[in-house]
Amino acid sequence: MNKNLNESGRQAYEKSVEKAKELLEDKEKTEAKVNEAYEKLDKIKSGPVTKLFEDIKLMLDLVKCYINGTYREVPFGSILAIVGGIIYLVTPIDLIPDFLPGGYIDDAFVIGLVLKQVHSDLEAFKEWKRIRTKDM
Repeated sequence: MNKNLNESGRQAYEKSVEKAKELLEDKEKTEAKVNEAYEKLDKIKSGPVTKLFEDIKLMLDLVKCYINGTYREVPFGSILAIVGGIIYLVTPIDLIPDFLPGGYIDDAFVIGLVLKQVHSDLEAFKEWKRIRTKDM
């Protein structure tokens, strides 16, 4: 991947994390952003982001459970990272506008950064969900 895209992507992601701090102060706005991300995933039919759908959906589920209080066993820094990634994903005009060919490459890069950062937290959440579903 282009070195400039890597650096620009990291900078744009850091801005999204700053926005995430504000967003997380309002539960309803956070829920709306998560729902917006679910809707966007439903519209994406191909490209690099589609390979990450399951991980993205798991991150969205984690945020929903976090903000409604059913799952709090995750560091706040991980929630910030995930919400920052979500903000970046749903923003249509970013480093490479989504409507252009290859427009989701930067989104996949940012989501990849987030996944590396929160991998163990996502695995713990996935296990929590598995046990919870089994017990129901």
